[in-house]
Amino acid sequence: MSRAPQAPYSERNDVSVLTNYDALIVGAGYAGAVSARRLAEDGGKKVLLLERRDHVAGNAYDGWDQNGIWIHFYGPHIFHTNDKRVYDYLGRFTQWRPYEHTVVADLPDGRGGRMNFPVPFNLSSLEIAFGPEAGKALGDKLIAAYGAEKKVTILELRQNPDPEIAALADYVYEHVFVHYTMKQWGQRPEDIDPNTTARVPVFLSRDPRYFQDTYQAMPAEGYAPMFEKMLDHPGITVEVGVDALKRLELTDGVVKLDGEPFGGAVIYTGQADELFGFRFGPLPYRALDFRYEVLPQDYFQSHGTVNYTVDEDFTRITEFKRLSAQVKPGVTTIMKEYSKAYTGAEGEIPYYAVINPENNALYAKYKAEADKYPNLHLLGRLAEYKYYNMDAIAARALALTDRMI
Repeated sequence: MSRAPQAPYSERNDVSVLTNYDALIVGAGYAGAVSARRLAEDGGKKVLLLERRDHVAGNAYDGWDQNGIWIHFYGPHIFHTNDKRVYDYLGRFTQWRPYEHTVVADLPDGRGGRMNFPVPFNLSSLEIAFGPEAGKALGDKLIAAYGAEKKVTILELRQNPDPEIAALADYVYEHVFVHYTMKQWGQRPEDIDPNTTARVPVFLSRDPRYFQDTYQAMPAEGYAPMFEKMLDHPGITVEVGVDALKRLELTDGVVKLDGEPFGGAVIYTGQADELFGFRFGPLPYRALDFRYEVLPQDYFQSHGTVNYTVDEDFTRITEFKRLSAQVKPGVTTIMKEYSKAYTGAEGEIPYYAVINPENNALYAKYKAEADKYPNLHLLGRLAEYKYYNMDAIAARALALTDRMI
């Protein structure tokens, strides 16, 4: 399953032209692509963008599978934001199609069958889990205590003196959070950060949406075409299938490209530990395995994403026709998602930083190295060793280039 890039990307590798560039960007995901367009268009700079993979758009890359279903190749990407600047900026390169994501948990009902309830756990979830009457009574009690349309954390519920409310916190922990988190992060319950557990909410609403952001949409033609339009500018040269780290050298505060000092701005969006040769040791990440199935039916499940919060080895199933609103009778593509430790093996992709004090301290050593290079900027999930949603990465790229222009 692959989709060839559509933009007329350059294959230039002549060292003699490198002096023509004002900025070098490594990585063609949100951080790199937004930065490249801003520096070229608003800053008047000539930008060289190097991408290791054979396509742009990073993990948001999408396209047709062999059965004519539009899929996301690196897991489902759902755009949502409260940042109007980000929404409008990206909207220059795509038409937005309204899409509000809903998710259900699929788990055993304790009676030999299965049940689905909305995630985040809400008033409707209560009535499904405990029955209409008991669930409504508990919901009324919660609203009386905390107010309607509020998100109340497990920690707050556990501190409530009412034993029914405290018991609800335990139910949500067991049926929504703990087993799913163990699969996602490869942890035992006792190893899960209590601060993370404390933030798990119960939503005192019947709003079934996974997000409540002001702007929720999908690029009408897909993410990859949006990125291709963003990078289609005379000031931007994109080279795909290029390992920038084989062309970069960082020594004594000087960045060299193809053996020559490069004095322009360098925005690096890859792994910080890899940039410096893992000299302090590798930073831990979680990786994902995606297993696709093509089924001879109109639809497989009721929602775009169904989380398996208690049983099964996979964390969730995505059905792409539910995300794209594509009409294609008689066939559908689903994807089961498995989480695993990142090993650095060939072809493996680091998705999520494993954030804890020990790993943050290790990252700080790499950040200190990067700070020795005045023209080097670390930007994005991998480079900053943080979790960012798509809109947050775009916002950081806009903010960085604001300062650079």
